[in-house]
Amino acid sequence: MNADYVIVGAGSGGSAVAYRLAESGKTVVVVEYGGSDAGPFIQMPGALSYPMNMARYDWGMQTEPEPHLDNRRLATPRGKVIGGSSSINGMVYVRGHARDYDHWAEQGADGWSYADVLPYFKRLEHWHGAQDAGTDTSWRGTDGPLHISRGKRENILFDAFIEAGGQAGYPLTRDYNGEQQEGFGAMEATVHKGERWSAAKAYLRPALKSKKVKLLRGLAARVIIENGRARGVELADGKRVMANAEVILAASSINTPKLLMLSGIGPAAHLAEHGIEVIADRPGVGGNLQDHLELYLQYATKEPISLFKYWNLWGKAYVGARWLLTGTGPGATNQFESCGFIRSAAGIDYPDIQYHFLPIAVRYDGQASAEGHGFQAHVGPMRSKSRGTVRLKSADPSAAPEIRFNYMSHPDDWAEFRAAIRLTREIMEQPAMAQHIKHEIQPGAAVADDAALDDFIREHVESAYHPCGTARMGRRDDPQAVVDSHGQVIGVEGLRVADSSIFPRITNGNLNGPSILVGEKMADHILGRTPLAPSNLEPWINPNWQVSQR
Repeated sequence: MNADYVIVGAGSGGSAVAYRLAESGKTVVVVEYGGSDAGPFIQMPGALSYPMNMARYDWGMQTEPEPHLDNRRLATPRGKVIGGSSSINGMVYVRGHARDYDHWAEQGADGWSYADVLPYFKRLEHWHGAQDAGTDTSWRGTDGPLHISRGKRENILFDAFIEAGGQAGYPLTRDYNGEQQEGFGAMEATVHKGERWSAAKAYLRPALKSKKVKLLRGLAARVIIENGRARGVELADGKRVMANAEVILAASSINTPKLLMLSGIGPAAHLAEHGIEVIADRPGVGGNLQDHLELYLQYATKEPISLFKYWNLWGKAYVGARWLLTGTGPGATNQFESCGFIRSAAGIDYPDIQYHFLPIAVRYDGQASAEGHGFQAHVGPMRSKSRGTVRLKSADPSAAPEIRFNYMSHPDDWAEFRAAIRLTREIMEQPAMAQHIKHEIQPGAAVADDAALDDFIREHVESAYHPCGTARMGRRDDPQAVVDSHGQVIGVEGLRVADSSIFPRITNGNLNGPSILVGEKMADHILGRTPLAPSNLEPWINPNWQVSQR
């Protein structure tokens, strides 16, 4: 089997690349180990806690024992299905902050400043939020493949949370994905007409319909490299798929570095341990691993106003039946409909704490609080200084890699999390929220001093499932860089990476939007096109950031 291009991974980055290559007339084979995304658990936004806990759709990976979290092993879900993690995620759409991309450019990712990436965000978006946000669409795209919408905020707690942020002295933002991220406002989601709008729907299916793209089920075992050039991909069953032009890896920030190492690209000593011939000694492969951690602060409500009324057999049956029959109701939203981005201290120039607000007190695994009616605010720092690694456990391609995030290994992480908890409590004390609160469920009012908060963090902190950074983009003379600013693997011809592995540093917020951006922009580099013209729009930075926390 052969094509102009072979892409490994049918997730956010890979699907976007496949779509753009097909659009330009190229032939593509996409290698994907996972299966179909058909079925209500993936397609119904309100069922989001199910697919990431189902072996059918998730790779089922977990970390090594994390030494700073009492040696807990944390789940590391990654989508094993067409659409990749965009088919099992929480559907929240966040571009990241303008400063994130300017930092990328400063770190050697030339051509990836905010001015450079904004036109690509606009190209990928089909934004439905203009009516809610106001009519200024100069920051947003309105005819791209990815549908982005806002929930109706029918539950009174959504707007109460936004109002409380304003009462606490924070700015309000009409569109955190537009000119001003900082502040409280409506959250956006990759939901369209009551259904999850994954990369499979936005990009892969249209690409397959063009007949230029073929989907091949199989486990990629290694990149075939001859005389320093990638020629194709070998599958675990021995099949080979050859590329006339290039091979593109978009297998996730966990599986892409694994595949690079299995192919002889990575830290030489580590590859030698596993008997793998070194083709390119790139010490940065599998390093620089980053993630967002979060806690949820849970509160019991005085009145029965939360989604808990549906948290029983009859309620779930009603939600499911209504969604199946009409595409409406609580099942038609991910329930993350309001949010906040704030700065934790004066002297920080752009937000470093994110909130997702949810009008029910429930864990990611679907376990509701024993308290009954309540709500929760997911909160976490955005730019942890901790760094981890992805390493091979074995040269067997079917073996899971060794994942070590080294969560909370930097002392600043603890101070940032304590600040996040205390700032959240202050927001909840504002009149708009306080009127609804019976008491704090978790951590509980008694958990107040630094030591008690640290114990709570150590025991309860969870991944927000935003791993990235393991094949860092940078200049070719940077020994820790894995790919250059065009996604080309340094030291091998004809091989690129187009997923969240390339992030030099994690972006503010959820990573699905930035991962699709990478696929969109890399497609132009692959095709040798002149990049879209940079934007001259100036994002809002709080004018008092040097002297004021809000």
